[in-house]
Amino acid sequence: MTTAGQYHTADLTLNVNGQAHQLQVRHHWTLLDVLREQLDLTGSKKGCDRGECGSCTVLLEGKPVYACQILAVQVGSKPVITIEGLGDGSPDPENMDLVQRAFLENDGGQCGFCTPGFVMSTRALLDDNPNPSDEEIRQALSGNLCRCNAYGRILESVRAARQT
Repeated sequence: MTTAGQYHTADLTLNVNGQAHQLQVRHHWTLLDVLREQLDLTGSKKGCDRGECGSCTVLLEGKPVYACQILAVQVGSKPVITIEGLGDGSPDPENMDLVQRAFLENDGGQCGFCTPGFVMSTRALLDDNPNPSDEEIRQALSGNLCRCNAYGRILESVRAARQT
């Protein structure tokens, strides 16, 4: 541990999207801040910054979490998957994760701000339960908010992904 000005820092190795990143982070930095500001992974959005909207959802050890509510130093070397870690990262639908493709083909994103959070929550759901009921889908996505009110299209997107 070192001191940078008045803030304590720590050397940290974050395992993000299958790649190890050696970083020095301040103890109070959230995982979201490190992803966006140090690793330039801006797919996870800073919506409310209070753990209420879900736009910053990432997978931590395969489970959906709000990256704005976890300190980077708490993560350590546990595997983190962001929206950029699904598929191969290209805009070609053939190379997208099936959840990303289902959202694209079923207009699951309006403005797109919340879409990464919904996609990551859906990916975690389908990893645990490949054929969820509509009620299970609603429950899994209940921590994600869409300001455009695209919930019908989001539900259709998840249904399409579960059938793939």
